[in-house]
Amino acid sequence: MLIEINYRDGQSSEALDARIREVIESTLGHLTDKLTRVEVHLGDENAHKPGQADKRCLLEARPKGLDPIAVEVHASDYYDAAREAASKLKRALAKRFDRLEG
Repeated sequence: MLIEINYRDGQSSEALDARIREVIESTLGHLTDKLTRVEVHLGDENAHKPGQADKRCLLEARPKGLDPIAVEVHASDYYDAAREAASKLKRALAKRFDRLEG
């Protein structure tokens, strides 16, 4: 499973990338054989002003042979947004795979 991380505002860091990859792998790792790629899109919704939940994380999973599925979360920092989005994506993928298998 390939994990691609994209920043809308260009404020990437290796440390943040590593933490986000760790979260994605620990949350979705059991689905590695069912997913080809997970795209992570991060952005600061109001970069010029401070805000409570202004960090956006959109996760898009590409299941093998199926249409992509995406979830979006806003939080106070990128790590929290990615963690919450990964959990939300895990539930969405489980629901989709359960429907197909059941």
